[in-house]
Amino acid sequence: MSYQRVKQPKISDVIVERMEEMILEGTLKPGQRLPPERELAKQFEVSRPSLREAVQKLAAKGLVYSRQGGGTYVSEELGDSFKDPLLELFKTHPEAQYDLLEFRHALEGVTAYYAALRSTKADKEAIKASYATLQECHDKKEFLKEVEADVDFHLTIAASTHNMVLLHMMRALFSLLRQHIGDNLQNIYPKPGYRQKIHDQHYKLMEAIFSGKPEAAQRAAHDHLAYVEDALLEQGKENTRLERALRRSNIAP
Repeated sequence: MSYQRVKQPKISDVIVERMEEMILEGTLKPGQRLPPERELAKQFEVSRPSLREAVQKLAAKGLVYSRQGGGTYVSEELGDSFKDPLLELFKTHPEAQYDLLEFRHALEGVTAYYAALRSTKADKEAIKASYATLQECHDKKEFLKEVEADVDFHLTIAASTHNMVLLHMMRALFSLLRQHIGDNLQNIYPKPGYRQKIHDQHYKLMEAIFSGKPEAAQRAAHDHLAYVEDALLEQGKENTRLERALRRSNIAP
């Protein structure tokens, strides 16, 4: 019987594999700058030539790129397969927002469930920090920053599921989700009490996750989105009434 010689993997291939895992698990995020070469080589305990070769292989795969002026970054295009002309129509057709809310019910419900089930102490600290940023933007009534903080809050929860598919599904929808949340808040926030109610729901979602009760966390996510949907429907009805009244005033003798 003959045996094939076991080949030792190249150090650069081992580094590539590890960095790919870090991208998948969300440790390295799209657009994030990698540490300087010397620091990264020290962290991996490898030589700089081996690290340089690994980075070149990652660049060939489209996972990282070098920016003019220095620095290597994780590709910002990761997950952009959802940027499709059809999805762009969602932004210009208001009726599609209810379909998107329905999809969010499914995706964010299961995300909250697994976050409550699997989140570690470090995950909880990250969620708490993202909520604190959301709280600050809410208190200052900085609308655009609050939208960004809202999206980041949901993505931080997704990262705490330790499910790479859930995380990257949420990330892939980031631009659409940001637009959707922005549109929702713009329609809802002028109404008294709505802004605070939605912010309180974020807190209840966080507390449900921290309690380690998956069903309660899933229910909190569903309650939050159901409230948003009801508020949008009510706002739509009010807009219709205002448009009808305006038409009547224009044709009045």
